[in-house]
Amino acid sequence: MALKVARAASAWITCSASEVVAPFTSCWVITDGKAGMESQCLGLAEALGIDPTIKRIGLREPWRRFAPHLRLGLRHALTGDPLAPPWPHLVIATGRISVPGSLYVRRMNPRTRNVQIQNPGISPWYFDLVVTPIHDLLGGANVIHTIGALHRVTEERLTREAALLVSRIGEQPRPRIGVLIGGGNAAYRFAADDAHMLAAELACNAAASGASLLVTTSRRTGTENLEILRAALADTRTFLWDGTGDNPYYGILGLADVLVVTADSVNMITEACATGRPVYIYGLPGGSEKFARFHEALTLRGYAQFYQGSLESFATDHLNEMPRIVRAVRQIA
Repeated sequence: MALKVARAASAWITCSASEVVAPFTSCWVITDGKAGMESQCLGLAEALGIDPTIKRIGLREPWRRFAPHLRLGLRHALTGDPLAPPWPHLVIATGRISVPGSLYVRRMNPRTRNVQIQNPGISPWYFDLVVTPIHDLLGGANVIHTIGALHRVTEERLTREAALLVSRIGEQPRPRIGVLIGGGNAAYRFAADDAHMLAAELACNAAASGASLLVTTSRRTGTENLEILRAALADTRTFLWDGTGDNPYYGILGLADVLVVTADSVNMITEACATGRPVYIYGLPGGSEKFARFHEALTLRGYAQFYQGSLESFATDHLNEMPRIVRAVRQIA
């Protein structure tokens, strides 16, 4: 099977200079330090043209247990990086742990504008703007919806990181199948038998099309599953990142002709769709109504397809919602 990548006629959508230059001169990104959360906030800050200060915070008990609903005594609730003057013009935060921090900054300096990414778990009216995926089913006059997660994927980053990866592993034969593997979570299972099945599917497709595989895993993949993948793909032309050395994630996104992403990660699927390459969602045991809504939103719009055993080419386009989000953030300045 020859794997040829079809591209949509429309080019990568970019912001004009007037759209990306934000009126904010200082910005804090507040999260609990999880990479996937922080990346969403950084993506928005970068699109606004801001170099933010990263604040990784925690909560003492009982605030942590009742976050984000307990909002009394926030001065005593916060741990981690200090939230102290000079106050920023803008706060971009995500995750339930971040909510008390964002509200504390706003309480101390009412001029600070606060943008919360994803469903905050409390009324959107506590924030100037809430940016949340449509699958969260959150409404409000100050809520703006996206199909997936915010991210840091840009054409420039993909080109730069692809070149770095080539210098590291050499030119891999085309077509190149990029594989983004997550793991078990509250909705999905990824056990040893699932890893064996995924590896067999990848090896079969690589053999059928003469493709090389560019594979990256996550912390949720697990050591046992990583070793299963390594052994099962040993006879294929595969680069498998095992967590050592620089993370080649964006390089794989930049080099791949087609992408296979496990169904468990909103972030990884959205980032794959942002490349403009054909994206296949690889199903895992489990699921939820929220994930089903997310997958449906992508497949109905042609950004992705469900994996059914082969990797045929299909026309698609870049999923790039950032210009619209940037405009909305600028309007609250």
